[in-house]
Amino acid sequence: MRTICKRLHQGDDLLRAVCDLAKEHNISAGVVLSAVGCISKGVVRDASGVTLRQINEPCEIVSLNGTVSTVRCHLHIALSREDLSTVGGHLVEGCIINTTCELVIGILDGWQIGTEYDVETGYDELIFRELTI
Repeated sequence: MRTICKRLHQGDDLLRAVCDLAKEHNISAGVVLSAVGCISKGVVRDASGVTLRQINEPCEIVSLNGTVSTVRCHLHIALSREDLSTVGGHLVEGCIINTTCELVIGILDGWQIGTEYDVETGYDELIFRELTI
């Protein structure tokens, strides 16, 4: 596995930055290994798959995980509020870095991520293909 390390700066959009890294490094299949930092405000989608929730306060990033590729970045985030309560969901554009975010992405050699329509879920779902040499 290879890795990409990047420090994000104040004002960067977290999801946009991850997707840009995927394109810049032509990532066929990757995962977020670590993301340490904070946001000034955020937006997450809840489990309904429809409702967006605004987070209008500074929060620490306590977890960011998911898949990364040029096809799609599918990420979930957990955030700690000032009162130490936690909120999280599906990461969408609008999570804006406050001071910093130290991001580490692992590139999964020999794998490719694609999408395929799933009749059961009604969504284009990620599929994983092992590449043969």
